Amino acid sequence: MSFASLGLSAPILQAIAEQGYETPSPIQAKAIPAILEGKDVMAAAQTGTGKTAGFTLPILERLSQGQRTQSNQVRALVLTPTRELAAQVGDSVATYGRHLPLRSTVVFGGVKINPQMMKLRRGADVLVATPGRLLDLYNQNAVKFNQLEVLVLDEADRMLDMGFIHDIRKILAILPAKRQNLLFSATFSDDIRKLAKGLVHNPVEISVNPPNSTARKVKQWMCPVDKKQKSALLTQMIHDNRWQQVLVFTRTKHGANKLTRHLDGEGIKAAAIHGNKSQGARTKALADFKAGAIRILVATDIAARGLDIDQLPQVVNFDLPNVAEDYVHRIGRTGRAGASGQAISLVSADEFKQLSDIERLIRQVLTRKLVDGFEPVHDVPESRLDTRPPRPKKPKKPKQPNTGKEAASRSGQARKTSGKPKVFKPAARKARNRPQTP
Repeated sequence: MSFASLGLSAPILQAIAEQGYETPSPIQAKAIPAILEGKDVMAAAQTGTGKTAGFTLPILERLSQGQRTQSNQVRALVLTPTRELAAQVGDSVATYGRHLPLRSTVVFGGVKINPQMMKLRRGADVLVATPGRLLDLYNQNAVKFNQLEVLVLDEADRMLDMGFIHDIRKILAILPAKRQNLLFSATFSDDIRKLAKGLVHNPVEISVNPPNSTARKVKQWMCPVDKKQKSALLTQMIHDNRWQQVLVFTRTKHGANKLTRHLDGEGIKAAAIHGNKSQGARTKALADFKAGAIRILVATDIAARGLDIDQLPQVVNFDLPNVAEDYVHRIGRTGRAGASGQAISLVSADEFKQLSDIERLIRQVLTRKLVDGFEPVHDVPESRLDTRPPRPKKPKKPKQPNTGKEAASRSGQARKTSGKPKVFKPAARKARNRPQTP
């Protein structure tokens, strides 16, 4: 199968060829025809599968044949959970639409809003946005949706995890009812299906990965080590293996900063990327990492799905994530687009529960390798794969209204209680009146 056989026009095919792609990925082969037909799509696809082009290419094709965009209007809206992902989707739109007379704009928080408002005055055929900044722009009358044709929710499950559900509902309420809806998510969880009920209509459902699977070409293993020795072990691994490009995940922002300082002190150029960093600092760190100016990028889970790095050979979990699904998203940064890679987890004894949850989710026990000189004093217990499916959470029982005898009985008890005189304890009063010691 070729891209030409999917019904894409010559300008888009030229841009695809200039990027060196010849055949569509499975998600592209399934999603592009359905989107071109104007159908709603609900797709489960992990990062690294080509999903961004899977919706970008057909959207550009549809918009190239339509009306001219008016001032402050938007014809296609792509919502993403993070600034980094918004920037990368925007790059993809610009790359594949370079030979088309279409305008695209990217807006997100953390930077000045006025330049974004100025760009929107010309209108945008494609607007890529994070939810919070989009609402800010709408409230200032800088963006309008009378011409909206397509809505994309990218990384929808991540948006729910990050608490964007209220913003999403506000946005849906201001969009025209008649539109094409595309929902992309790593998994089809119950929460995602609940969101989809009010969003997509008779959707084409696409799934190109088994639920919560990890990339087959990623070699996964773990190294038991005491928590205090993790920094020294990572330093030795980088030196011994001569790693030139490593993405390292920590659980906290403080941990990311601390590890970055340690690596810099060891002569290893590193930078941290997390929510407390300004957008400028985050953008510069990612650009320096891609260019090879720094060897180690230390990130928290905010970056787990927002980083698009070609040929990334190593991902290291310095800390295991609290949520097992985040492990899948973290290691999805390597082994992309058919390339091979490895994911190493440094695991201390107090992380055994997180390890067990991850192994249960991915349905495999991670291979263990000890490093000479770093054998842990506190052993990580041996894993036993729990093959039972996770228990669904029981819904809370609704409170029953007080009716009949039960209500009468309770009101009688209340009257009896209210009739009792209150007893004041002198000792307690004395304690309150006692002078405070300096």
